[in-house]
Amino acid sequence: MHRVLVVDDEPQIVRALVINLKARKYEVDAAHDGATALRLAADRHPDAVVLDLGLPDMDGVDVIHGIRGWTRVPILVLSARQTSDEKVEALDAGADDYVTKPFGMDELLARLRAAVRRAEPPAGMPEGAGVIETRTFTVDLAAKKVHRDGGDVRLTPTEWHLLEVLVRSPGRLVSQKQLLREVWGPSYGTETNYLRVYMAQLRRKLEADPSHPRHFVTEAGMGYRFET
Repeated sequence: MHRVLVVDDEPQIVRALVINLKARKYEVDAAHDGATALRLAADRHPDAVVLDLGLPDMDGVDVIHGIRGWTRVPILVLSARQTSDEKVEALDAGADDYVTKPFGMDELLARLRAAVRRAEPPAGMPEGAGVIETRTFTVDLAAKKVHRDGGDVRLTPTEWHLLEVLVRSPGRLVSQKQLLREVWGPSYGTETNYLRVYMAQLRRKLEADPSHPRHFVTEAGMGYRFET
């Protein structure tokens, strides 16, 4: 059974989410402000967080930063803010997905399931399996870690998900639409600017020469390819 922390200052939304989540056998904690959210996240160790950005005591982006200081738990933003800049800010802070209000409950729950599923280690993976080595860095899929130059590389959850999809298909073209849907959710498919931003970030962190990438190759107009 998974535990979800719902953070929103609108009682009717909290009530609807709690009812729907409990009906699907989730355990649920609720917070109406950022301070309570951070305390509950530390005390209850949820498997996922559904977070509104417009909280009475602090901005939701600050809550994301606070949670990301110690855990990679999936964070699904639920907000009335709809501009591209605001979405990118939340995703850059460490959110895994972004749903705008008003929202459909079925889509929100589907995205929540996908986020939780991506966060779980592959079942039955033996020790030492799922390690991808390149000349520059090493990816440990089971531990969800990346090593370079003798140390860990800090990736945001979105960067990790993008990297994970690519390294699981070495040498194969992964289309833009597939990457968007697997990393951001089923309703995405045309937001190629997201891919450009995050691929540039991955290259800066992992490529020896980001301007001439060896491992993360762009296939113009089609998608990306990971080469070891």
